[in-house]
Amino acid sequence: MNKVKELEVGNHYKAADIDQFLSSTDVVILSSNESDVFSHPEREYKVVQMFEGLFEHSSNDGEKYYRTKPAYVLDKV
Repeated sequence: MNKVKELEVGNHYKAADIDQFLSSTDVVILSSNESDVFSHPEREYKVVQMFEGLFEHSSNDGEKYYRTKPAYVLDKV
């Protein structure tokens, strides 16, 4: 398993490497493979898009907040 320090748009990564990256980095992962991203460690995903942040809705006060947090969109290869 490779130590992934960042995900780059256009590159392919194994699920195990993405899992390790997610465990050590404060990011959001969105995938076309839904909840099965980490069910097959050798499956590859392509990073198709990256956003610098995202809007979140707070259930506490009903407001929407922009969070500066990298969000990656993955597509199963």
